[in-house]
Amino acid sequence: MPPPPPPFTDPDQATDFIRQFHHERPAAGGPGPRLRAVLDEIDRTGSYRHTPAELTYGAKLAWRNAARCIGRLYWRSLVVRDLRHLTEPDDIAAECFEHLRLAGNGGRIRPVVSVFAPDRPDRPAARILNQQLVRYAGHRVGGDVDGGDVDGEDLVGDPAGAALTARARELGWKCAEDRFEVLPLLIQQRPGERPVRYEHPDDTTLEVPLLHPDHAWFADLGLRWYAVPAISDMTLEIGGVRYPTAPFNGWYMGTEIGARNLADADRYDMLGTVAERLGLDTSSDRTLWRDRALIELNVAVLHSFQEAGVTIADHHTESERFLKHVAQEARLGRPTPADWSWIVPPVSGGLTPVYHRYYDPVDPALRPAFVPREAW
Repeated sequence: MPPPPPPFTDPDQATDFIRQFHHERPAAGGPGPRLRAVLDEIDRTGSYRHTPAELTYGAKLAWRNAARCIGRLYWRSLVVRDLRHLTEPDDIAAECFEHLRLAGNGGRIRPVVSVFAPDRPDRPAARILNQQLVRYAGHRVGGDVDGGDVDGEDLVGDPAGAALTARARELGWKCAEDRFEVLPLLIQQRPGERPVRYEHPDDTTLEVPLLHPDHAWFADLGLRWYAVPAISDMTLEIGGVRYPTAPFNGWYMGTEIGARNLADADRYDMLGTVAERLGLDTSSDRTLWRDRALIELNVAVLHSFQEAGVTIADHHTESERFLKHVAQEARLGRPTPADWSWIVPPVSGGLTPVYHRYYDPVDPALRPAFVPREAW
């Protein structure tokens, strides 16, 4: 007789998590009875179901373990929405929109994760195809984007949204020729099935028009950005259980918008336009025109969010907060793995305290964690 197939969920990962949960939450008692129940459930069914308390704490630990995130000081404040009973695209979409309302919170952004059904031995969970719950389209003027392979000279909008724009159009979406057109939500319930498309209700997308405190002409550029950066294409792994549909958000650090989304050459590429309006000499890199334009773009982002009453962090304050988190974890005897290239901000890195030190190495096997989602 051939040996039985391995369990769908790794018992060793389950064991590690249950022990960590009970170690960090002594009020839950010793891990013995719960661990025996979990291993028995894995033996019988191939997987197991987290208790609400385990799910909540596991999601918070995934944020604490996020090596690329500078905002981990507030990991305990994460709002965890247990939506594991929902599997249908209509229900998932409705709760994703509710996620945006709760996280947006009238501008006082709240960190939120919405956890839908996990992958099971006999049933893969539905997937959100969008990288973020809110993202802007990228398309050719008067035509289709061919599989995301676009020529930047003819592109309207965000090149990072080009592939999903093409997919949405295949599903019948009519995209306006707007540089900041919000993409619909695409949800696929099964491998090979046609995704279902959902338009965002008006009250789910909080956006901030960008102005500059010193340059009135900046408003004429027509720039804006959304307030809630809700990642939706990663898998939440807790104790060997995989939740491929678990959108989560914190709040923006200004440089994410001003130094990357709006400035990168393969995104909105606004530095040349801003430099021209500032009257800078762009004839040579030695004039540092890009650097000067970049600073003013970031000034506009921080100023605009503050004036709109929308939560945003500057890179100096967030760097100090991160080192406070590192110190707190050290006092508790825990390492703080960090990817230096992501923790150090893309503007004035050497002026921030996170630049001048090393960090605990990143362990790709560390769990719980938000990890790249596997293909079907």
